[in-house]
Amino acid sequence: MLTKDQIAQRIAKEVKNGQYINLGIGIPTLVANYIPEDLDVVLQSENGLLGIGPFPTEAEVDPDLINAGKQTITLAKGSALFNSAESFAMIRGGHVHLTILGAMEVSENGDIANWKIPGKMVKGMGGAMDLVASADNIIVAMQHCSKSGESKLLPACSLPITGIRCVKKIVSDLAVLEVLPEGGFLLKERAPGVSVEEIKSKTAGKLIIEGEIPEMIFD
Repeated sequence: MLTKDQIAQRIAKEVKNGQYINLGIGIPTLVANYIPEDLDVVLQSENGLLGIGPFPTEAEVDPDLINAGKQTITLAKGSALFNSAESFAMIRGGHVHLTILGAMEVSENGDIANWKIPGKMVKGMGGAMDLVASADNIIVAMQHCSKSGESKLLPACSLPITGIRCVKKIVSDLAVLEVLPEGGFLLKERAPGVSVEEIKSKTAGKLIIEGEIPEMIFD
């Protein structure tokens, strides 16, 4: 299975030149460390940052510079800081090309649940609902199964839904899957050493397999 850093590294391959990208809290923030140097992209954080760089070394840490997950970050050349009203105007106005989010559950129709577990303390909604309502392209970074071994890729979400029919692609610790417009998880790649049968057994929602499924390649 992939580590969190490997999930982020694989997602970074989905990034295209010229994109403005929002990184959600958790695994998505790690994507900043793996953006290819030859790509000109701008990373956005909903708390008012445009132009996020990789995570800082110990010598670079500035406690005044944090992302939406309250992690210290670096700023890229030409970056800007502003208030959250301007940040959400950017998001709601459709100016973010790609949103990368974590998820607790994703349904086979592309619904996402990532903000609340009844009876448990979580960080709260944050900007998730605005992001899923406004983004044209949403990629989810997640663990394929819960700590108890239950699939998190489901026929329908059991947790409170953040957005409906919005997820386009999932990169989990087991696989890369595309959510089809008509519904279903199309298996595109599998993690090194992970079999198709294992992915089948751990995917509760409709899994579609076409031909040979290649392993992910890491540089």
